[in-house]
Amino acid sequence: MSKVSRAEFDRAAREDLRRRALKALDKVSDAEDREITNAAEADPDARPVDELMRRKRGRPPLPETKEKVSLRLDRDVLERFRAEGAGWQTRINDALREAAGMGGKAGR
Repeated sequence: MSKVSRAEFDRAAREDLRRRALKALDKVSDAEDREITNAAEADPDARPVDELMRRKRGRPPLPETKEKVSLRLDRDVLERFRAEGAGWQTRINDALREAAGMGGKAGR
């Protein structure tokens, strides 16, 4: 008996399900299809499939986006912020806001 990887097994299972779904779909008459569609459209909790497919991955966009810039900083200033670990760019932004009289942490 040969060993089948999990990925190969999952792929075969998906293909089998797809074949069975298409076969079952062929058995649905136009009248049944209209009835199912009307029932789904009447359901307030149902959303169109295209709305689900349009959903994007990742973080939702922030209301205020930051602008990417190229900025020259003194090496010792940069080393100091980086030495504090992750989030050094945010800390520089906060320090600049404070120095500009705009208050510290914005948008958080």
